[in-house]
Amino acid sequence: MSEAVAEQKTRGRRRVRQGVVASSKCDKTITVHVTYTQPHKRYGKLIRHRTVLYAHDEKNEARPGDIVEVMESRRISKTKAWRLVRVVRRAPGE
Repeated sequence: MSEAVAEQKTRGRRRVRQGVVASSKCDKTITVHVTYTQPHKRYGKLIRHRTVLYAHDEKNEARPGDIVEVMESRRISKTKAWRLVRVVRRAPGE
């Protein structure tokens, strides 16, 4: 019984994604574009897809064009369920 309780208390693995900051106009929020490729079901051609994530940026450190790493977290607002982990690479010219 105690093992089952201990198993429930452990936090599951959080998803981590890497993407490009599209916008940082909102206060403490960034918009991140995560691109991935997937083969077409019938023809097999690789198709590029893009997912838009809203991430919490506590210190307002990310700027448009930066490559960032975001981690899944609890729901912060209606659309925001990710948080900034680190800025991997700054945008050129900054």
